[in-house]
Amino acid sequence: MIPELGHFALILSLALSAALFVVPLWGAYRLSQPLMLAGRSLAAGQLLMVTVAFVILGWAFLHDDFSVSYVANHSNSLMPVYYKLSAIWGGHEGSLLLWILMLSGWTFAIAIFSRSLPLDMQARVLAVMGFVATGFLMFILFTSNPFDRILPLSPQEGADLNPLLQDPGLIFHPPLLYMGYVGFSSVFAFAIAALLTGKLDTAWARWSRPWATVAWAFLTLGLALGSWWAYYELGWGGWWFWDPVENAAFMPWLVGTALIHSLAVTEKRGLFKSWTILLAIFAFSLSLLGTFLVRSGVLTSVHAFANDPDRGLFILVFLAVVVGASLLLFALRAPVIKNAPSFNLLSRETLLLANNILLMIAMITVLFGTLFPLVADALKLGKYSVGAPYFNLTFIPFMTIICLLMGIAPESRWKRTNGSPLAKVVSGPAVLSLALGIAVPILLGDFAFSMVLAVFIGSWVGLTTLWDLWRKSQNSQGRWVGLRKLSLSYWGMIIAHCGIAVSVLGVCLNSHYADMDKVRMDVGQPVTVAGYQFTLEKLEQVRGPNYMADQAVVVMSKDDRVLRVLKPQKRRYFASGQIMTEVALDPGFTRDVYVAMGDKINAQSWAMRIHYMRFVRWIWLGALMMALGGMFAVIDKRYRKRKSAASPTPQEA
Repeated sequence: MIPELGHFALILSLALSAALFVVPLWGAYRLSQPLMLAGRSLAAGQLLMVTVAFVILGWAFLHDDFSVSYVANHSNSLMPVYYKLSAIWGGHEGSLLLWILMLSGWTFAIAIFSRSLPLDMQARVLAVMGFVATGFLMFILFTSNPFDRILPLSPQEGADLNPLLQDPGLIFHPPLLYMGYVGFSSVFAFAIAALLTGKLDTAWARWSRPWATVAWAFLTLGLALGSWWAYYELGWGGWWFWDPVENAAFMPWLVGTALIHSLAVTEKRGLFKSWTILLAIFAFSLSLLGTFLVRSGVLTSVHAFANDPDRGLFILVFLAVVVGASLLLFALRAPVIKNAPSFNLLSRETLLLANNILLMIAMITVLFGTLFPLVADALKLGKYSVGAPYFNLTFIPFMTIICLLMGIAPESRWKRTNGSPLAKVVSGPAVLSLALGIAVPILLGDFAFSMVLAVFIGSWVGLTTLWDLWRKSQNSQGRWVGLRKLSLSYWGMIIAHCGIAVSVLGVCLNSHYADMDKVRMDVGQPVTVAGYQFTLEKLEQVRGPNYMADQAVVVMSKDDRVLRVLKPQKRRYFASGQIMTEVALDPGFTRDVYVAMGDKINAQSWAMRIHYMRFVRWIWLGALMMALGGMFAVIDKRYRKRKSAASPTPQEA
């Protein structure tokens, strides 16, 4: 009976979301204050009903209710409680319910925290969010109901959750990723609401900018955690594989990065209004495209959830409706969009526009590499595989140029920049970056021109950012005045750009200097890798809650000093019989030592894979800094002011 209550709650939430789409929109058209205000109550009701459904599904997992088909297919009575709870989003139906819960949360947040907006604008924004929620609730109820029953003969035991997903990464990665994915729906809603009103001034950019930044920060965290999860869980020692599903989340991030910069120009200078509107549409459209790729069955990936053509067709039609209607509305409104003042070729506006264009080109290269095999297969042109060589060849050059421009943009001025003073300002960081580019490869013992360029670029981004911070802390006479006058949004930019520098250095140094050896390890016989000695002390069997594991006890030492005892495992899960590799790590700020068990040779010997991963943690440290920078920008006090937001103040500009 209880699962039926969850199903009923979803039906009620569909009715409320449909009302949220219609009632406030009609109220805005008729200028009816009661109807427009009803949007806030409907948003609260929608969130309540979706939350009820989500809690009931969690109850079914906790109580091992295997009469619920979704629970039977993704849980097992032996699983730990925390994996039972995270299994709620471990499959297609539950992850879609999590998506809708996040969407309802974003909708309610707009209803609560955007009360300073003109009421008709907020009503239209909530109506657009209601339309999106209606589409996804229809999707879940008609094709992906998590409360479908197996009656009258229910299984006594569940099939178990995919062992790859029985990891703490599942607890945090999907919620963070979805918060970013779904968050771009709010910016999309602001853009569509602005198009509906026809008031495409700088106000809508100010209103939507914090929402875009929050979504971008969460998506950054989600991508970073997914990379970290792949690194330690899959046992390959890699942190990014250009997997199609990874790309599906990466493309909205690239467009979102362009969007938050374009929103800044639109808010501060009244420029790029049409371009910013398009970026808002594209960011959410790519989120929908990612949903289609993951849930249609057109991809084969450890991340893909579904293999049902009906589900894929539903999402494809919804994607076509959203994108088609949005672009049609944009085409109708485009003639009335007027940009404010002009700007010089050498100015901050130009550099930010170049940044946007390059990010979009980079996204298109990823999109092409992701979709080309699918399109070729659909057109019967043969089976193609697009791998890392293509993405590295096409993606890296554009990102290199973007990084070079990042060092110049903060030092440039709005409207017009004088070339000579700009060159003088950046010459110091350029020389120091080049010196580091030459010195670091020499110190690491493997000098290569590619590494000189890589370290130069990463250092350039970081040093120019810190140099700008130093200059901003001085007055016009060059005297130190401190950092208190600097806004939180500026600090956010500094932290995020430094994060990019750290990630770039981590990616480049790890890709070139990482080392991996496949070795045979016999009990009591030491082997040496990367200057460390590894001794297999013993082999043992350990039992987990729902698995048995062969565990190796490996002593890692250097110069006769024991550094760590590592315990990699080979697990066999009872329910599915699947074999999983659990790696052992010795983490460090400048290197990781990574040990994974391969195949058993005999009772006293195993094949082992030992990785020496230089600077790999810098990749995720940089991503954390980027997300932190985004959050700093959002809590800037000017986004909490009640303003008509017609134009920024001189201090803000």
